[in-house]
Amino acid sequence: MASSSGTSSISTKFIQSSGSEEDLQLLMEQKKKKRKQSNRDSARRSRMRKQKHMDDLTAQLQRLQKENNLVFTQLNITTQYYLKLQAQNSILLAQKTELTQSLHSLNHIINLINKTTPTNDNHHYYNNINNNFMNPMHMPYLNQPIVATADNMFLW
Repeated sequence: MASSSGTSSISTKFIQSSGSEEDLQLLMEQKKKKRKQSNRDSARRSRMRKQKHMDDLTAQLQRLQKENNLVFTQLNITTQYYLKLQAQNSILLAQKTELTQSLHSLNHIINLINKTTPTNDNHHYYNNINNNFMNPMHMPYLNQPIVATADNMFLW
């Protein structure tokens, strides 16, 4: 019996030991499944974060492209406005030059008239100046054409 009880206790230990091993393997299997599921969940969350990041970048790209187009359009409008102002400025400068020349010519005529007074000796000269003043065709500096006019200066 002693041998039988000794064998019995060895078999019980073996059964318990093999039961523990089965439990241990079952426990390890469950941990392995749980770890795999956790890894799957983590990978899914990572893909979702990556997709959200890509969506955010795509939205930012579209927003920046719209903003870039708006800035480019504003630049074109501003450039066109600048060119129109530059053309108007050129016209005004030409008109200023023409008016300055006309003013100098008129001042010269006024000086000639003021310096000349009719006397017996220069009566003929005085009449000649008055005739030239009254007849602008005899004065070449008064026959200059006006190139820029106020009518076409501000046309859009």
